[in-house]
Amino acid sequence: MELSKNIFFNTDKLVENSKVKISYLGQLFQDASQEVSIHYGFGMNWDNVNDIKMEKTDLGFQAEIQLLEGDTFNFCFRNENNVWDNNNGQNYVFPLEKVQNELIVLEDEPVALGSARKLRKSYLWSKKIRLAVYKIITYLPKLISGNYKRKLREN
Repeated sequence: MELSKNIFFNTDKLVENSKVKISYLGQLFQDASQEVSIHYGFGMNWDNVNDIKMEKTDLGFQAEIQLLEGDTFNFCFRNENNVWDNNNGQNYVFPLEKVQNELIVLEDEPVALGSARKLRKSYLWSKKIRLAVYKIITYLPKLISGNYKRKLREN
């Protein structure tokens, strides 16, 4: 995912409480800076502020960051000479998606087979009920009007 022209993530969307790898090819990389750090925080108040030194590669400066809870992931970059790339004073701000708890299965907790069986039974009952309703809607009017005739097999 490309946030701006020179910033890339290894994922399509940023989800809180997950790790993300960020690649920076911006002005500090283009100016041949030797060291670049990412300065970041979460939410509009920049909670849990942190600085991480990024690794210089041929593909730009890269770092892996643990995303914490918040509405946004805010960051900017600084090189060894204390020159900042902060998106012209706006900082780089990207929305964070909430974790979908109903899809998470914790490794320590066993999955209850009873709940799976209940889901299966309710699914089967819903199919039976739909089939019964379909037959009633299709054949009841024919029975009432007298237009229902069984096809006889011709020998």
